[in-house]
Amino acid sequence: MTAARRATLTELLEARFERMGEAIAVVGEADPAFGFASLSYAQLNERVNSLAHRLRQEGVRPGDVVGLLTERSFAMILGVLGILKAGGAYLPLAPSYPQDRLDYMLQNSGAKLVLGHRRTAGRVAFAGRSLDLEDPELYCGPSGNPARVNSPDDLAYIIYTSGSTGRPKGVMIEQHSVVNRLDWMQRAYPLVEGDVILQKTPYAFDVSVWELLWWALEGAKLCLLAPGGEANPLALVGAIKRAQVSVLHFVPSMLSVFLEYLEGKDARALAGLASLKRVFASGEALTPSHVRKFNAVLGAATGARLINLYGPTEATVDVSYFDCPPQGELECVPIGRAIDNMTLYVLKDGKEAAVGEAGELCLAGVGLARGYVNNPALTAEKFTDNPVKPGERIYRTGDVARWLPDGNVEYLGREDHQVKIRGMRIELGEIENTIRSIAGVTDCVALVDKLSEQVAQIAAYVVSRTELDVEALRRYLRTQLPDHMVPHRFERLDSMPLTPNGKADRRALASRMKSAALRPEALQAQ
Repeated sequence: MTAARRATLTELLEARFERMGEAIAVVGEADPAFGFASLSYAQLNERVNSLAHRLRQEGVRPGDVVGLLTERSFAMILGVLGILKAGGAYLPLAPSYPQDRLDYMLQNSGAKLVLGHRRTAGRVAFAGRSLDLEDPELYCGPSGNPARVNSPDDLAYIIYTSGSTGRPKGVMIEQHSVVNRLDWMQRAYPLVEGDVILQKTPYAFDVSVWELLWWALEGAKLCLLAPGGEANPLALVGAIKRAQVSVLHFVPSMLSVFLEYLEGKDARALAGLASLKRVFASGEALTPSHVRKFNAVLGAATGARLINLYGPTEATVDVSYFDCPPQGELECVPIGRAIDNMTLYVLKDGKEAAVGEAGELCLAGVGLARGYVNNPALTAEKFTDNPVKPGERIYRTGDVARWLPDGNVEYLGREDHQVKIRGMRIELGEIENTIRSIAGVTDCVALVDKLSEQVAQIAAYVVSRTELDVEALRRYLRTQLPDHMVPHRFERLDSMPLTPNGKADRRALASRMKSAALRPEALQAQ
């Protein structure tokens, strides 16, 4: 394990940008707002510097949060890098989120200002200052590197995740944690100057962090996938071929869809993907069938390798890795071993669990978040003292895991009602509390209906005093929750089934969901 580097993102970015000069840094579709389809390192650096100087004029200082409301675009990458070089922390705001949610994130984070562009104009009612990243005047100022103002302990970004109370919670990640995560990735899977990373993860999710920054520290290239293309196998294939992409990420359910699309294609079609070297998977459990199909379809045709990553937003994207073998069968796909300067613990009743014994997976090391924005109680609950190593700070993931005899860790599930759908973290409690807030609703339980390895949906069981107007309910929820959190199906109950201790009987509801009692007229499909 290498020692953690005490450096800032700005100094690392500037050192690389100076060396790369006119080499191409970012490619994408021709942007009508900017009039180009690529930027060299020198061009990118000049624009980012001008933006950073302007942000300094607007008062951005270390610790200040700057909201970023863009689609995937050149504006997005300019915004991320400009905020960091100004010394601030970026707050990604998904344009698809309801306005109330975006407004809450801006208010809760104390954002100093918001950067957007024409395609997202008017999405938030921000009382502070807003700038249009497509305004040419932002790039007319000084183009030299601004004076460095950050320390490694300053904030790099805040990403909001689903919260069980009905409000999302903002995770604060510091610069040294990001540097450690990227340093490990470069040591384990080194990029060279000919490599191309496909930026396909929506930037409101933390996997995007390494897609957005890793290439820039190592002199590689970034390819911006067209907005919405992450769910379109044809668009993905086209981008890989055009840009000669060598590294990309999939949520396992989308990887399965992509492999099904490729299955049966002739050798000539697969030859266009020959540039692929590594495919990273995270966000959901990777199964042996995923690995088997990857090796048979993509690995055999291109030599690409599949790597399983695991980690919560609270520990800077990923904390463990497992290199999937290119041949042979796996009984399970472990989440693997700890990355540099992180430690995995499996704890049960305040002690370390024995090999093979299930317990809560807890994490320690330089990747741990500072905590949750303006939520000291939740921070104290989730980031606690290590019972087996007093004085060490750990994050309690709520994930159940066990050590395998070979030193890898196997993920077994959740202790609570948090789930992931297409890699997006969802607290079912947030959905339940939002529905319970509706007049006439007395109780609600949300469950995940896993229809196949690729498809999972949310079903909501609602106890209400009146009949449900499902369409009105959906319309309301879309003003409060992101689309991926709005249940696909609803069923009204006269009363909630209970366990002997008086809690909602989720097992009974799960059985009901799978039984013939789940009638089409009772369960409304979206």
